[in-house]
Amino acid sequence: MSQPMTVDCPTCGAPVEWGDKSPFRPFCSDRCKLIDLGAWAAEEHKIAGAHESEDELYSGDLEPRH
Repeated sequence: MSQPMTVDCPTCGAPVEWGDKSPFRPFCSDRCKLIDLGAWAAEEHKIAGAHESEDELYSGDLEPRH
């Protein structure tokens, strides 16, 4: 039988078995999952994007609604 796949917890680096026995995967625990969520909420983690992308969303070039 093959060994189950493991990944490192993104928060603490502990090995996590990828399977039904690990309900918080890829995190090792609910605590690590909540720490990561808090970091996103505090904007410590960000997805890089071009500054002009927001301007494209709210462009003044769009036709006004009638």
